[in-house]
Amino acid sequence: MNLQKSWRFIWKAKSKADKLTLVLLVIYLIAIVWILLFKLGVRFSYMEHRQVNLIPFKDLILNGKTDYDESIMNVIIFLPLGIYTGTLFKKWNFSTHMLSFLILTLIIESIQFTFKIGAFDITDVVTNTLGGIIGFMTYKAILRAFFKQSKAHNFINLIAAIGSGLMILFLYLLKTNHLGIRYQ
Repeated sequence: MNLQKSWRFIWKAKSKADKLTLVLLVIYLIAIVWILLFKLGVRFSYMEHRQVNLIPFKDLILNGKTDYDESIMNVIIFLPLGIYTGTLFKKWNFSTHMLSFLILTLIIESIQFTFKIGAFDITDVVTNTLGGIIGFMTYKAILRAFFKQSKAHNFINLIAAIGSGLMILFLYLLKTNHLGIRYQ
């Protein structure tokens, strides 16, 4: 698959549904950058030293207990990416989708490491990529359930629009300390 043709597609979305999906994807990517890179507003260089973890799931045990929360959240946060890429890049094969999830995750982890706003963690690479794959498989399941691509696309856009609105509301409430949760 020629990636240049795929990127050209982004700028020349054919249908209203594709254009809406593209807008929702951009909102999602902005939120991901804000959450993962800017830590919802924490200043750069908050870490004293750069950290690298190349052992998958090394930090899963915390105070003698297994803690899956961060891994599960990483999978969940990348689910929409798999659905969006499935919707917008129908001609990509599974390997191309998987590679796009992996590359985006590697870019995010590298930026976190470079600017000392987070560690480069192989567990994040694995769980984020897995989230994208599960999202892509969810997209395929939705397609099979609706039998018609346009109905599946409209359903995905409806759910994504609702999800984007809720995500923006959640981030606003979190940022303005209205949730009783302290984000570090």
